[in-house]
Amino acid sequence: MTGINGAKYKLMPTSPEVSLENISEKAKKIVEEFGGNNKEYSIEPIAFGLKSVIVFFFYPDDKSTEELIAKFEGIEDVSSAELIDMRKIA
Repeated sequence: MTGINGAKYKLMPTSPEVSLENISEKAKKIVEEFGGNNKEYSIEPIAFGLKSVIVFFFYPDDKSTEELIAKFEGIEDVSSAELIDMRKIA
């Protein structure tokens, strides 16, 4: 039987003027292609008008999230992606 994990990533835009909705939509496609489910996307204020996109999803134990950082960083207008939380759910 396969367990379930949860992962949360912070995607930092290149500037405060960047469309966070556009970043969220592209991140959604990456997570869907990866096979993640129960997805949650939120905007988190950082400082001086800069905000980040928080991506949270569940995925089965038999998947590896190693390639996701590179894929998230490949999104146009994303300066960095960071895994900020990972948990075994069941």
